[in-house]
Amino acid sequence: MTDLFKEKAIEWDSNNLGLQLSITIGAAILKHVPLHKNMKVMDFGAGTGLISSHVAPLVQQIIALDISESMLKQLLLKPDLQGKVEVLCQNIVDNPLSTKFDLIMSAMAMHHVDDADKLIQRFSEHLKPGAIVALADLDKEDGGFHPAGTKGVFHLGFDRFEFQTLLERHGFENICFHTAHTVVKEGNEFPIFLAIAIKK
Repeated sequence: MTDLFKEKAIEWDSNNLGLQLSITIGAAILKHVPLHKNMKVMDFGAGTGLISSHVAPLVQQIIALDISESMLKQLLLKPDLQGKVEVLCQNIVDNPLSTKFDLIMSAMAMHHVDDADKLIQRFSEHLKPGAIVALADLDKEDGGFHPAGTKGVFHLGFDRFEFQTLLERHGFENICFHTAHTVVKEGNEFPIFLAIAIKK
């Protein structure tokens, strides 16, 4: 499997946009998700652990999941995440885990997954009844968010109504959307939603 983030991993945490997104999405998760000390959490597309850093002090354990080994290596260098966050380089769409979680969170990773329907199915399968998803990604956009020719981008964001329908199809309820942040690029606005839902 090609690591599309290998060249970016070392400098990822100094990227202003990535840092801003992690701060705002992390704050939105802390505001809208009832975290507790017994929670076992999956951080899907965890990257270097920017979102995990916000949540880790408030939960029992985080499994930081990503298909980029180079990004996870950067996560492992962070002292504040050691002992609380375990990394796993695995594609759960094709190779699911046996673990069940209390929360699955994801920030700006879903548009990099080709089969979004199968991904949401996998999220549902990896959650305990009554568990939560907190999924942040781009609203449907015109393709201007990523530079032309960016590899590994399968979706130009997601329409909120269609995304809600997708969640409902895989057994989620009490679905709500919050705008966690709006990115401005060259005069264009790109809202970032945080979708929160509960598994039936």
